[in-house]
Amino acid sequence: MYWKPEGASQVQRALVAALAITGLVAVERFPSEERQPHYAEKLLAARKAQEAMDVIRDASEKRGLREHAKTDPSGSRLIGEVLSPITSGSGSLVSKQTTVNPNFAAVIVQWAKDLGLKGGDVVAVGVSGSFPAMNIAVYSALHELGLEPIIISSTAASQWGANNPGFTWLDMESVLRKKDVFPYKSMAASVGGVGDEAIGITERGRKMLTRAIERNEIPGIGVVQPEEKKPGAESAEEPPPELAPIDQNRVRERMRVYYENAGDRPIRAYVNVGGGTVSVGTKVGKRKFLPGVNRRPPKGIDEMPPSVLGAFLQTGVPAIHVTRIIDLAEEYGLEIAPRRMPEVGQGDVFQKRQPNRWLAGIVLVLILLSVFVIARAPWGTRMLRTTIPPESIVPPAPRPVTGIAARAEEGDGNGANPSKSPSQPPSQRPPV
Repeated sequence: MYWKPEGASQVQRALVAALAITGLVAVERFPSEERQPHYAEKLLAARKAQEAMDVIRDASEKRGLREHAKTDPSGSRLIGEVLSPITSGSGSLVSKQTTVNPNFAAVIVQWAKDLGLKGGDVVAVGVSGSFPAMNIAVYSALHELGLEPIIISSTAASQWGANNPGFTWLDMESVLRKKDVFPYKSMAASVGGVGDEAIGITERGRKMLTRAIERNEIPGIGVVQPEEKKPGAESAEEPPPELAPIDQNRVRERMRVYYENAGDRPIRAYVNVGGGTVSVGTKVGKRKFLPGVNRRPPKGIDEMPPSVLGAFLQTGVPAIHVTRIIDLAEEYGLEIAPRRMPEVGQGDVFQKRQPNRWLAGIVLVLILLSVFVIARAPWGTRMLRTTIPPESIVPPAPRPVTGIAARAEEGDGNGANPSKSPSQPPSQRPPV
């Protein structure tokens, strides 16, 4: 007869727990690399961005521009000065360094695919001199996807951007076109800066911005010619004391450029790089519009300052908003402020480390099987049980007998008085 315990022993439970912990560690330590959607197109876009960055670096060296090893450790030549005559405002050095990564082009490809864009679609694009490396990423993605951009550029740049007066973003765009990297040329350009009219930039700086637009033969929009100095005026250059609000007409002017160049073709999306006031509005707009894909206008759009991004969303045109660079890098597994130029194909946007599903399934099956063996199968109990208590193999003591049955057992079966104790000596028995 086989004895089966009512429950598993502590040793058995410990074995199951050890198996579960070992399986969990194995799943965590041996993840699988899973290719993300549109891998091939992302890789091509990143390679194109790498090519463009190499061309800009060579062009900067040939122009004899100074290298900034401390602020541009990767040697990209896409990190500008802390201050120059055409610097429009403050900027984050870490953000600018993080953009020097060709793999951001793959992120733009992902967003374009999320919007369902396909070859031949027309997209409106707004870029500025503040993020030249990110402009390159956008151009690379558009080129590899076969999209047709209508580009408007803002010439001024914030700190660490393309703020060299002799090598602005418009000059970089021209170099890339002449070297047959991209066929794109901005359809219009503004001086940029606060209010899109270089507010806060000196008269000398505004002249430099205007000359950059002219030498690249790009039509200017919203270009305000600096006033001539009166004879005897002080030579000190003072920025205008008041900051003008965003002019609705400047938004309309940009929308006009986009739709006139699109003609009868519908604009499928708007791509904006940076936080230009005309493109996204003031600080309110910068907080309301999300980085990445925006399909609908945010709540309270009617109370927000006018912006190109808001205007497109209100007409049903989705937008891609390239901003909050550090957050984007963390989300897509790209290195923050790399010391060297990252290799093409690195980052979660290409291949994402995920738990090994096959290994996790095997571990789960083993755990369930072990639980079944211990709890349900007698042969499993015999196999896994290591010790058997000695008392479990000793027959139990007989239960004491009481009542009539006890008196019957005391008799000798030959008529003897059952009340007499068999252990009582004969001499002590009463006479018959």
